[in-house]
Amino acid sequence: MFQIGELAKRCQVSTDTLRFYEKNALIAPAGRSESGYRLYDENNLKQVSFILKAKALGLSLEEIRELLEIRLDASEHSCAEAKAITSAKLQVIDDKIAELTRIRAALQKINDACCGDIDDDATHCSILAALE
Repeated sequence: MFQIGELAKRCQVSTDTLRFYEKNALIAPAGRSESGYRLYDENNLKQVSFILKAKALGLSLEEIRELLEIRLDASEHSCAEAKAITSAKLQVIDDKIAELTRIRAALQKINDACCGDIDDDATHCSILAALE
């Protein structure tokens, strides 16, 4: 068992991050010391590692919470439940990529149409005209 500072050090995060995870019901201390300090164990360390990996994949706190619930009671859940969460996230990412691709193409088009001449004023700038 160790205190929040040691857990933070082992996970390479701040104690504020751990308090945030606790406030948002992603982790819970394993217990308390006689003097009332929160105490954490190896399971908490694994949970924080799980959270950090999920966060690195772009999962939201709610998605992480759902996956943690599945992980903590895996025998009562199916693999399909976890896959549904990641599949939905993939769809969101694909939609964002498509939108960014569309935006990039439109921006590239108006950028390419502009002469970009440094000696001309912007009175007849094709970028400004395209945006009007």
